Amino acid sequence: MTEHETQPTAGPQRATGNPEARTAHAQETPRESGESRTRQESQSNGAQVNTGVEANGVPEAAIPELVIISGMSGAGRSTAAKCLEDLGWFVVDNLPPALIPTMVELGARSQGNVARIAVVVDVRGRRFFDNLRESLADLDTRGVTRRIVFLESSDEALVRRFESVRRPHPLQGDGRIVDGIAAERELLRELRGDADLVIDTSSLNVHELRAKMDAQFAGEEEPELRATVMSFGYKYGLPVDADLVVDCRFLPNPHWVPELRPFTGLNEEVSGYVFNQPGAKEFLDRYAELLQLIATGYRREGKRYVTIAVGCTGGKHRSVAMSEKLAARLAAEGVETVVVHRDMGRE
Repeated sequence: MTEHETQPTAGPQRATGNPEARTAHAQETPRESGESRTRQESQSNGAQVNTGVEANGVPEAAIPELVIISGMSGAGRSTAAKCLEDLGWFVVDNLPPALIPTMVELGARSQGNVARIAVVVDVRGRRFFDNLRESLADLDTRGVTRRIVFLESSDEALVRRFESVRRPHPLQGDGRIVDGIAAERELLRELRGDADLVIDTSSLNVHELRAKMDAQFAGEEEPELRATVMSFGYKYGLPVDADLVVDCRFLPNPHWVPELRPFTGLNEEVSGYVFNQPGAKEFLDRYAELLQLIATGYRREGKRYVTIAVGCTGGKHRSVAMSEKLAARLAAEGVETVVVHRDMGRE
């Protein structure tokens, strides 16, 4: 999947990194902010307007929801932003992190016209990253609901994408593309750890990434917790975006049963074979109970997304059958669940 970071997207709900577009947006915003301040001052009999959202008397319900999109250059930030724009979010590209609280304040003054804001943050310098941390701390102080979506990808995939568009990495300087990738990965290490949702796009095309974003943000009502249950094969490597990893290789492999080998864990005969093995049902029951405990802690800590990776040797039989059952258990507990079979069909 190739990410075209420099292509502006037309539409009234998107401010791009294009200098002219940024200038036009900057000219419009103060005028709107001034009109809003004038209305508020006249309604409050001349009271002074300060900088904080709460200090301005803006109702808490008017504070817009905020999503910050960041991650590796070439990993799909623009695609993720376009998806949110299509879902009705007000999207701002390449906004300096120091201006994020101001953007939220302006959205709060829009009288409900801007209820959801997505900001694409391109972290390319130490001071830039420091400003982002200060802005996040400011938002937390104001009680703003904000989430961080981090787009991840392997070095090999990123090199291939940059070479396909014949563009240098923004941080490579006089070095190679891999040097720029390594520098950016180190710079973003802390932000990745703070992310609410990490999406690995190494093996995703544009349409698959959009499907993942739709699955997380298309719902009208925000669920308490969203889970992705992903089956995978250890022979193809661990999913880098997994929060929890389950190993099903302790169960007998249907691959060695000739009549079951051509099928997958979605087949009733294969699933029945897996769960008739000693320990399979007990494992499912106990791990489902453990996930209930973990989910309670995630909710308490404000974490809204979790990716559970279920692995077997090839990602075709045992992990697929276990993922389906586990996802059904989570859904029965009120957790909105998406099932992804990463390696099914690769053999």
